[in-house]
Amino acid sequence: MDAVDYSEHYEVTTADETPSLLSVIIDTNPRAWAVLDDGSLPLSLTAAVANLLLFINAHLAFSGANQVAVIAAHVNRAVWLYPSSHSPKPIQDNTSADGDVAMADAPAAATTPSSANKYPQFAQIEATVLGSLKKLMAETTERDLDSTTTQLSGALTLALCHTNKASRALGASDTAIHEAAQTSGTTPPSPMKGRILVLSVSDSESSQYIPTMNAVFAAAHGRVAIDALALAGDATFLQQACFNTGGVFLRAANPQGLLAYLMFGLVADTEAREALVAPTHDTVDFRAACFCHGNVVDTGFVCSICLSIFCELPDNAECFTCGTKLALGSYGAKPAVIPRKKKKKKKIINGSGREETMSATGTPLR
Repeated sequence: MDAVDYSEHYEVTTADETPSLLSVIIDTNPRAWAVLDDGSLPLSLTAAVANLLLFINAHLAFSGANQVAVIAAHVNRAVWLYPSSHSPKPIQDNTSADGDVAMADAPAAATTPSSANKYPQFAQIEATVLGSLKKLMAETTERDLDSTTTQLSGALTLALCHTNKASRALGASDTAIHEAAQTSGTTPPSPMKGRILVLSVSDSESSQYIPTMNAVFAAAHGRVAIDALALAGDATFLQQACFNTGGVFLRAANPQGLLAYLMFGLVADTEAREALVAPTHDTVDFRAACFCHGNVVDTGFVCSICLSIFCELPDNAECFTCGTKLALGSYGAKPAVIPRKKKKKKKIINGSGREETMSATGTPLR
């Protein structure tokens, strides 16, 4: 009689995959893209968006539970590219003469071309992103271009709100898991893995430092990693964002190889990176912008209460943010100088320059 039980070999166990939400923020500053397109290694916004769509399709192909959101960081506002917000239409009778009911939420055939060789979800995302981007560029006026500041902080805030909303929606459906975790005293598993990818082509604006850092600290508290790929410009604040949230910062030496940077350096989520060697940045620029003039400074005055930074001493030594009287101590006083210790001089015997040998007779010359 065989005492070995083979039932465990044929037992099928299933585990639900944790959804991963990827929020892509595209810097759509027209001035910055015009400079990049006219450079020695040109890259147009159209080609960059095409590479990003391939990267998004790869993310969605990893798991059927994965989700994606695309946001444009424009010169004067942050705009949703996918999912796009549509104004509600009035309810009307859509019943035709033959009895068929037209679906109001279905895209028209003219706006979304159908292809037998393209996955329907990929086609829907591509059509929505391209349509929203064309609409954004068409609505951009010359007056809007007077402002050169990219609204990165607004785009980060939208991405964090969307991630929190999606995570709460999934967490509400797993109430049984959370109740069991609370009963056992353990931490319930996160219902969603969220991360943000920023495609930057502009310099970090000092006026965006405070709202950007607030969004970065909120992302670190919510365990949302921020990745950044800088095609051009000095992305000082994005380096700090990636460092504080455990993300990946890449600076593209060749912007034309955008897809290679995305697929080889940024396609893995936060859980998969624990088993991989993620690319790292050698140096991180930790400079901050002062609260008084918005200048990026190396050294300055810091309030001990609210940690506000000033490039020069405020009036009456009073913090602009919280009103605390800054204690400067001995700032501006002359530094204390410690006198140097005098060296002992060698003793000279009988006018000769030889040292004293502590002997009764002198050293013979021959």
